[in-house]
Amino acid sequence: MHTNPAVPDLLRLIDDRSAAFRAAIAAAPGPDATVPGCPEWTLFDLAQHPGGGDRFWAAIAAAGPADAPPAEAVAARAALAVPRERDALTAWPAASTQQLLDALRESGAGAGCWTWWPGSQSPQNAGAVARHRVQESAVHTYDAQLTTGNAESIPQEAALDGAEEFLLTCCATATPWPHAPAVVDCHATEGRSWRLHLGPDGARAERLTVPAATPADASARAGAAELVLFYYGRLPLETFPVEGDREVLQQLIDWDPAA
Repeated sequence: MHTNPAVPDLLRLIDDRSAAFRAAIAAAPGPDATVPGCPEWTLFDLAQHPGGGDRFWAAIAAAGPADAPPAEAVAARAALAVPRERDALTAWPAASTQQLLDALRESGAGAGCWTWWPGSQSPQNAGAVARHRVQESAVHTYDAQLTTGNAESIPQEAALDGAEEFLLTCCATATPWPHAPAVVDCHATEGRSWRLHLGPDGARAERLTVPAATPADASARAGAAELVLFYYGRLPLETFPVEGDREVLQQLIDWDPAA
């Protein structure tokens, strides 16, 4: 049975993806280049997003348990001053990531903090923040690399954890599923599988360590990196072979439990 990455490994992955992000920014044509994965953004907009997120979550981790985003975090996001000059624009995300890494190390994995996922299957603590920030950094690094025309696959270590983390954090919810109850399986070709149960009690995910006794209504199979990029809207559903009812997967893509 596989285990979740330890927090030191998560911090290493955040640092690694941040370095790759900065390298892509440095290699890009300029700050006004359009980002294919987020066509409404320029590269300058993209550079602000993970850097601002790192500073926001650093303040959240430092503040400890809270019922709402701490004032320090809101202030950190409101006070962003991102330089446009290329060298400075590359250095700014490095300082942002360092703030996040320092805050997460200081807090410790089990330290409680506010998160936007209280109804999910992920805990509200610094360790879960670290786990989610790996995925944010990995996907936006892919976006930045795609802008240069030289996108690399998300590293397998990050992708395998991300294929599960998205289901637990972003899909799992107590909000009722608005369609007929359904079961969706996601299979990574690296040998890991997950099952998502959708019904009136919401959505809950589980690992499949042995073949399921009952078939899913729909199942998708791809490499873990491709699954992550699909989850985050960077690859279309048509990219993957699907067994069963493709409409169930489309309903899942279109569903916004917060709406």
